[in-house]
Amino acid sequence: MKKHSLAVVVLLVISSLMASTAITRAQAVTYEFFNNAIGTAGSTRFENGIGVSYSLDTLDTASTFIWQIFGQAAGDRKDDVQRVRLYVDDMDGVAYTINADIHVSAKYVGNYAGDVRREIGGVLYHEATHVWQWNGRGNAPGGLIEGIADFVRLKAGYAPSHWVGAGGGDRWDQGYDVTARFLDYLDGIKAGFVADLNRKMKDGYTENFFVELMGKSVNQLWSDYKSQFGGSN
Repeated sequence: MKKHSLAVVVLLVISSLMASTAITRAQAVTYEFFNNAIGTAGSTRFENGIGVSYSLDTLDTASTFIWQIFGQAAGDRKDDVQRVRLYVDDMDGVAYTINADIHVSAKYVGNYAGDVRREIGGVLYHEATHVWQWNGRGNAPGGLIEGIADFVRLKAGYAPSHWVGAGGGDRWDQGYDVTARFLDYLDGIKAGFVADLNRKMKDGYTENFFVELMGKSVNQLWSDYKSQFGGSN
């Protein structure tokens, strides 16, 4: 477990509603863990193969990494987020985030074939990005929002082997790995592009942001991208 620059406090609380809770505080943000799937195979694998300490440490590290990717000093971040909660739930799917509440599927953890700690590490980087990113006040395309989250996961070194390669996909806003690869291409042309785009999306969204930042429409940039990599899928 990484040593934080500030003192770390871990508290375990037993509750009839939330089977276990862990709290760690670092950089003025509190990270909490709740296991709502006690007794399931996924919950057992989460506790034994991933662990509460690793999960909270990853959220802490991910938040710092995201702030760096977005070029956000303390005054530039969401000042209303003081607590991030991670829940392990007995649910379908992989994970989702609402505001600062991250939910991970115990079923996914239980059924995942491979290095589950690394996989969930990547999932937590993705979901933590949703906590801290701007979304154009709800007007940005969902595919772009998911693409930025996977861009962060990519830059953190957590890209799974099944992701598309550079140039893959059908649309720039297809989301997830497709859009992440496209954003990585644009960020390579103009360093800090994703940070600048995220900053612009604090107060709204328009596709003209791409023109303002890159000098071309997003459709032209996508066409250039596909041509650069031979239009691969």
